[in-house]
Amino acid sequence: MRKLIVVTGGSQGIGRAIIEKFVSQGFDAVTCSRRVGELEALKSETESRYPGATVYIRQADLSVKHEAIAFGEYAGSLEKHPDVLVNNAGYFVPGEISTEPDGNLESMIGANLYSAYHVTRCLISAMKAHGGGHIFNICSIASIQAYNNGGSYAISKFALLGFSKCLREELKPHRIGVTSVIPGATLTRSWEGSGCPDERVMKASDIAESVYNAWSLSPGAVVEEILLRPMEGDI
Repeated sequence: MRKLIVVTGGSQGIGRAIIEKFVSQGFDAVTCSRRVGELEALKSETESRYPGATVYIRQADLSVKHEAIAFGEYAGSLEKHPDVLVNNAGYFVPGEISTEPDGNLESMIGANLYSAYHVTRCLISAMKAHGGGHIFNICSIASIQAYNNGGSYAISKFALLGFSKCLREELKPHRIGVTSVIPGATLTRSWEGSGCPDERVMKASDIAESVYNAWSLSPGAVVEEILLRPMEGDI
């Protein structure tokens, strides 16, 4: 039976690259996005490229609690248990704590932290019952290093790294791996229009390869953190 990977925010960028990598290695995938058209394109293109694979899709805004829970329940209701969960959903809005618009913190905490919390809680029981699994939380360089104009985004990503560390300790006895993925500048929608040369940032496929390689280790080992930066350093 094909294994199953659950990826939040998988219609483009890092999430989509992770889906393509795992599906190419024999996985089925379940994912969500706010954009139905992108989800349908992902499903069509991926299933055409990899015959026999199934990509389950569901529209959801994971910054909304009940939608995050509904997606987690949907992923857990499929005929197969989740082997891998990638909490990737989130977004970035630049700003300073003192001047950013009211509501920025609540919005980014909802999308970047609470989404991971609620979806994970929906799927942990199935992983425990199966006797293992692996959870990857897509953090950021902003999780470990404050920078100008990071504002509420950096706060939310620091919190996501803390969530990962707590989860790692809780799930050790259940042989469920937890990995914090901490990428620097990566060529995704967030960088569109920035004027930064493509070669100055990492490819989403670089992150996907690192996640797959960490998952591929024997059950007796876990990579707790994956820190990736552009070759020439942070931007």
